[in-house]
Amino acid sequence: MTEKIIQMESLTGGYDGKVVLRNVSIDVLKGEVLVIVGKSGCGKSTTLNYMLGLHKPYSGRVLFDGVDIWSSQKVLDAARKRWGVLFQSGALLGNYTVIENVMLPLKEFTSLTKAEMMDIALSKLEVVGMEHAAFENPLEISGGMQKRAGLARAMVLDPEVLFFDEPSAGLDPVTSAGLDETILSVNRSLGTTLVIVTHELASIFAISDRVIMLDPEEQGIIATGAARDLGDNSEDPRVRAFFGRKMGE
Repeated sequence: MTEKIIQMESLTGGYDGKVVLRNVSIDVLKGEVLVIVGKSGCGKSTTLNYMLGLHKPYSGRVLFDGVDIWSSQKVLDAARKRWGVLFQSGALLGNYTVIENVMLPLKEFTSLTKAEMMDIALSKLEVVGMEHAAFENPLEISGGMQKRAGLARAMVLDPEVLFFDEPSAGLDPVTSAGLDETILSVNRSLGTTLVIVTHELASIFAISDRVIMLDPEEQGIIATGAARDLGDNSEDPRVRAFFGRKMGE
């Protein structure tokens, strides 16, 4: 039996009292690439936020490694040190160099020397093919390079789980495909569990082990399985319409 690293159990939640997700249960398996999809407003990013402990659910639980992340602040803080996040923009600070941006989590959560932190940060930049830009200003490099640098920062504490919110947003198809290859190599070489929100069909087919599709009317899951199988065999017209889109839509 494959080990579950994250369990969302009968979760209901949303914003300002409005329910977006109702009685949703999701298991994330250790080492897998799980992609969350669905049309706008279905709750993809909301699901990610609950897994990250950014919001407390109206009801239900989120377990990380078998422990309810909201059982105490200490548990939540400890869990957050075991995962990394790549935001849509890359979220790099323009008043720091690329390597200084990557070092930020090390400064916050470790007592390493500056030389030790630089060595670790450089090693992560090498993993994503960005060591040549270590001392560049992030505002002076391309969008794709900013995403790779953001990925290096997300990896710097050797997280067990990496979360991505629309990692290919704003990238051209070639750059997006290159980022997909980098993301997949992190999973395959390090065994890191990946949870990814995206609407990009090319990325979904290229990197996912399993897909969960949400629907705003259902306020929950309408399909789960391998992307190719859902696209070819689903009897749900909503699923067929999503996977039947042309690449790039």
